[in-house]
Amino acid sequence: MFGVSPAVSNIVIMLVMMQVSRRLDLENPDILFYVRVIYGSLQALTFFVFFLTRLKINSKNDLTTLKYVEPANPMSGETAPRAVVTTVKEYDLKQIDTQIRGIFQSLAMMGFMHLYLKYTNPLVMQSISGIKGALESNIVQIHLFGAPATGDLKRPFKAAPGLLQALTGAGEIQTDKASVEKAEVSGAGGIKED
Repeated sequence: MFGVSPAVSNIVIMLVMMQVSRRLDLENPDILFYVRVIYGSLQALTFFVFFLTRLKINSKNDLTTLKYVEPANPMSGETAPRAVVTTVKEYDLKQIDTQIRGIFQSLAMMGFMHLYLKYTNPLVMQSISGIKGALESNIVQIHLFGAPATGDLKRPFKAAPGLLQALTGAGEIQTDKASVEKAEVSGAGGIKED
């Protein structure tokens, strides 16, 4: 969307926010109040972006069937990949619900760090990252900005490989016809997502 890699823009934003937090007197109750208000406002704006996206998904009501194979998750005891049959609407709503849960998890973690541990710098550092992540998310790109669901925006979305994925050896989501058919005829085939 912005023409810059999200990783590069994250680094730039973090460096800028570090400089801002160094220049602010976070011991001053007035400044701290405004930092809290800005943080809370940006989190509310992030929620509003996802809420609008959810409304768009529901209004489009895209019932196109979507089939894919989720890799086995050894951490939960799964040994075989699982075929998933869902609709575009259900898939998109699931993605939005995950993003909204992320907002509340971030608020809980920030609340613990700020209110219990008395850290103030994370409020400044994390204030902009929520809205930036929301505007760069695939689901928002498709529904709010009208980007076509092709390439990196093709469903199911490819997740960046994480540390847990590397440790457990979990693979990527597969969408090719052969993988879907193989999973459907195996023991875990044809699971309908609700």
